[in-house]
Amino acid sequence: MSTKAGLPTGPGPNDAGAGRLHLVRAVEDALRRLGTDRIDLFQLHAYDAGTPPEEVLATLDVLVRSGKVRYTGVSNHPGRRLVRTLDLADRHGWPRPVAHQVYYSLVGRDYEWDLMPLGHEEGVGALVWSPLGWGRLTGRVRRGAPLPAGSRLHTTAEAGPPVPDDLLFDVVDVLDAIAAETGRTVPQIALNWLTTRPTVSSVIVGARDLAQLEDNLGAVGWRLDDDQVARLDAASHRPAPYPYFPYERQEAFARLAPPLVGAPA
Repeated sequence: MSTKAGLPTGPGPNDAGAGRLHLVRAVEDALRRLGTDRIDLFQLHAYDAGTPPEEVLATLDVLVRSGKVRYTGVSNHPGRRLVRTLDLADRHGWPRPVAHQVYYSLVGRDYEWDLMPLGHEEGVGALVWSPLGWGRLTGRVRRGAPLPAGSRLHTTAEAGPPVPDDLLFDVVDVLDAIAAETGRTVPQIALNWLTTRPTVSSVIVGARDLAQLEDNLGAVGWRLDDDQVARLDAASHRPAPYPYFPYERQEAFARLAPPLVGAPA
């Protein structure tokens, strides 16, 4: 089992962040709540810029050596912060994070530009959250139609990065076509696409009821064919940000691009 800590749980100075007191208390509280004597994966929910990384990693080392935590991970960490964490862990012999919980979906592929190559090179697997783009890829959000009454987007759309309508509905059109070809549902296709991406170790689903859970679980045990993957890649692709756009546009740069999905092979 896994759990996270770092975001505020109260108003006090030790109720947030990755300081020693908060992390130790969070682990002890989690063990008590979960009724277990160890946590398989303990993750830092966000990067704490106010606590020295040496303190954070030394605390995690104590928790691992005590047997209360088996492995450590991070969540929502900028690439340069994750590199710093890995470097310090290697230098001092502290546990390295083995997982990075990240946002990644067909309508949000920013993970591919820096964090995916970093995870590939350093052996840090991705645990994908919001794989259906805040509920946009459930098959219920349609071009020219209002949001369904029960959509979580009515209250959560502002919490995540904006998704342009042209991107969303270009992707949904292809998902619809592949659903007709395969007999699978739109969410199953969107989730299956994620399970085949480099560095993705697991996908976190947030089913509202048993029917949604059963539908989401139908995303595994089969594979999209190469043509279907290519069509989804094309529909969800957006121009690369700097400094990556030359690697897409210019032959001399493209020869140097890494063999991952965020850049041409």
